[in-house]
Amino acid sequence: MEIKDKCPECGTVNLIRDYDTGETICGSCGLVIQDNIMDKGPEWRAYTQEEKESRSRVGIPTSYSFHDKGLSTSISRINRDALGRELPLSTRIQMWRLRRWQYRTRVGSSIDRNLAQAMAELDRLSDKVSVPAPVKEKAAVIYRKALDKSLVRGRSIAGIVAASLYVACRATGTPRNLREISKASLVGRDDVARNYRLLLRQLNVHMPIADPVTHLSKIAERSDFSGQTRRLAVKILQEARNKHVSAGKDPVGLAAAALYWSGEMSGEKKTQKDVAEAAGVTEVTVRNRYRLLKTQLHLEMPD
Repeated sequence: MEIKDKCPECGTVNLIRDYDTGETICGSCGLVIQDNIMDKGPEWRAYTQEEKESRSRVGIPTSYSFHDKGLSTSISRINRDALGRELPLSTRIQMWRLRRWQYRTRVGSSIDRNLAQAMAELDRLSDKVSVPAPVKEKAAVIYRKALDKSLVRGRSIAGIVAASLYVACRATGTPRNLREISKASLVGRDDVARNYRLLLRQLNVHMPIADPVTHLSKIAERSDFSGQTRRLAVKILQEARNKHVSAGKDPVGLAAAALYWSGEMSGEKKTQKDVAEAAGVTEVTVRNRYRLLKTQLHLEMPD
């Protein structure tokens, strides 16, 4: 259908398109130019962005976290038609054959079967440690690169998946440490650390320097510290970074020690045991990091 861009009567471009009535009206002379505009929008209503996305006719976008990138077709196992009537025997046999060939095309090769198992484990592990979707997507890309370089051969799929997720968390600054990921994984911490070093070496990945401030919010939330205490702890960690005190130290332990000292200064006194349990470290770690900060930054405890 040709869309008019000016009025044929007066030549003005002041056109009003009323999609409720399907008319195009000239705003100057009132001439009805068209009376059958095609509405290209949806016929359903959506009042929120989430409702609009859920009612979209298109499928999900391509994603590396699916073994087939989300482009496959699923054939249901319900042997009934749209009216609920049971399919005849010949149709059921035909659907069974289609279902079998569809499964063979999806996971026909060893690489596809490996990816199917790995992406299922990545989905489970990501939900377990509660990482955002972009981090999960980056971990899937890292695993695919490792699979292309045959790094998974002879190694545990769960171990490479956990290491890929840890690399993605480190690269994006997501506060998930090795202890949390290995605890949620199906392999031990030593295996995850070994595979992590392998990925860094073989994929030539450069990790940013770990910032203790990224772990501060999670520890403070678990320990129920106020915003004033958190801001004071951030200042302590920034000063420690400027004086190169935090180099080579566990960022979680440093964040816990800074929160412990700032809590003492602001009157929110917590025991070292409480802060250590919230951070997932030992009391000895909190005590040693606190002594380090106190010595290097010349911190003074209140009376």
